[in-house]
Amino acid sequence: MGKVLDDMAIARYRRDGYVTPIQGVSAEQAEAWHQDVRRCCGEAERPVSDTGIRQPSTRVKPYLLFPWAADLVRHPAILDAVEDVIGPDILIFHTTLWWKAAGTEGFVPWHQDATYFGLAPHEHVTAWLALTPSTLESGCVTVLPGSHKHGQLPHADRKDPRVMLSRGQSVAVEVEERAAVPILLQPGQFSLHDTLALHSSAPNRSNHDRIGLGISYIPARVKHVGPTRLSATLVRGENRHDHFDLEARPRAEADAAARATHADSIGRFWIASESIPEMKLVH
Repeated sequence: MGKVLDDMAIARYRRDGYVTPIQGVSAEQAEAWHQDVRRCCGEAERPVSDTGIRQPSTRVKPYLLFPWAADLVRHPAILDAVEDVIGPDILIFHTTLWWKAAGTEGFVPWHQDATYFGLAPHEHVTAWLALTPSTLESGCVTVLPGSHKHGQLPHADRKDPRVMLSRGQSVAVEVEERAAVPILLQPGQFSLHDTLALHSSAPNRSNHDRIGLGISYIPARVKHVGPTRLSATLVRGENRHDHFDLEARPRAEADAAARATHADSIGRFWIASESIPEMKLVH
């Protein structure tokens, strides 16, 4: 029996590669974070600075910039469920805010997270927290049960401006979509999925934005396989393996220290993506 997941839920995660829904926070707390997101992360892309340097988006690793986001990724209900599947020493490797505006054509093709993170072994788990309703109509995440058991599959770039991934990378094998299962979440609920689980999401046909946060948690024993030393955030337990430089928690909203930490972390990630091309997908 885990802290949040019972034995049957843990068994389903091992068998199917995902478990859902899990109650994380109240609808009221989710709405408060939703408003924080709209206030702080409205820009999908940051402008180029006067020096010609691309600025990191606030939608990537916002927990390094904003105390409310730092609290979110450390919420005990989320960490307890993550601990149930990867153990007590937990780092955050990456986080992306997924924002599909109402009535837009953006979609995410079938893919495996493991393809572009450059991590070994494949023990990363994504917690996907809904801040607005994630439904069939709004383009919820859809997962293929048991697909994580096939190991790492080949992927190819897909040139389509509607794809919500930087290179449009998608799995290069046929997917049995009839077996896919939608992950339906209400604000405050979250799901967990394995790094090798095939998943996708359709366009948002609803009249409301679909907003959720994908948080990539890894056990501290996992390492990045590229030559660049990356950073990560310790959110529970100990960092006994020292595979990453530890990131500082923001003390004030997007202050100078927080912006420096954020820029350093994303900058290292951009450098690493040049040596591991698949990583470019998550910029």
